[in-house]
Amino acid sequence: MVNQDTLTGPSFSLSNRLARVSWNITYMIFFKYTPHPFFKWRSLLLKLFGAKVGKGVHIYPKAKIWAPWNLEIGTQSSIANGANVYCQGRITIGDRTIISQGVHLVSGTHDYTDYGFPLITKPIHIGDLVWIASDVFIHPGVVIGNGCVIGARSVVNKNLPSWMVCSGHPCIPIKERKLFKNIPKEALFY
Repeated sequence: MVNQDTLTGPSFSLSNRLARVSWNITYMIFFKYTPHPFFKWRSLLLKLFGAKVGKGVHIYPKAKIWAPWNLEIGTQSSIANGANVYCQGRITIGDRTIISQGVHLVSGTHDYTDYGFPLITKPIHIGDLVWIASDVFIHPGVVIGNGCVIGARSVVNKNLPSWMVCSGHPCIPIKERKLFKNIPKEALFY
């Protein structure tokens, strides 16, 4: 961060702010109003702005991405319309992971104990084969294990273990997630 006092100046550098202006213009003109099936086009735009995007990714046109250069998304994953990927810090999304409508992934916060209220960024890591259901809020610095399912409207403020169904405010593990149907052999050794 370039400024430790958010009341006297911006938290990010001029180059970062100019890059975001450029991204927002591109988003409004070339991303937000594209037809739903234009997944490759939207992936290309994100890559042009520094995102690491795997093959077969489905990012829908009304998904909001704050700074693509801080986003990494694995193969065959998706981000739905209305999801807000507020990547002030790094956000990593694994393979075959679903981010549903209205989800908020927020990797920045402020130090409320400091007089200047400085911005703090902490990375979010979401594993492979995860489903984050509608309207979930994920706090900065959270790690979500492989195969985890987060129930709708949950608030995730702590790390969650692999292969668990989790829900609530605050979100906690509820039961083990078991796969029974249509499991390809390569997924068994995941």
